Amino acid sequence: MKNTHFLLTKPGTDIRKVFNGAFVGKVDGQKATSMKAFLEEMGTAMHFPDYDGKNLDALDEMLNDLEWIKEKKVIIFISNSAEWLSKEKSAEKIFTLLDLLDATAEDWKWLDEDEETSKKDLKIVFEDTERIRQLLESQEITFSVIE
Repeated sequence: MKNTHFLLTKPGTDIRKVFNGAFVGKVDGQKATSMKAFLEEMGTAMHFPDYDGKNLDALDEMLNDLEWIKEKKVIIFISNSAEWLSKEKSAEKIFTLLDLLDATAEDWKWLDEDEETSKKDLKIVFEDTERIRQLLESQEITFSVIE
């Protein structure tokens, strides 16, 4: 597995077994077909405290904190990814979200050990679909496939 933030897995993979001991926030793509629904699902999946889930800025702030999660490895798992954001009219919003997730995972990688916040290893895992591959490739986001 390359050192990437985005991973693809076969449908039906038990992510908790693949990432044993990691915090796994599971988002069902069938419930997250719009940006608004996705933001709400993320708040629930990631146990965001005091999260209103109304915009990408709030999501960015929460993902750059994660102090309430004790595990070092944090996985955002999006199942049913063929439906994920499928009703979102703005492709630009989807691309902005992917860039935000990529940048946030990269920022965690470079967090100084001197910081008060404990360092996290953030990964974004999608069930593998042609649509997800196209979205990631269109943004030139590197991904690996979990075998």
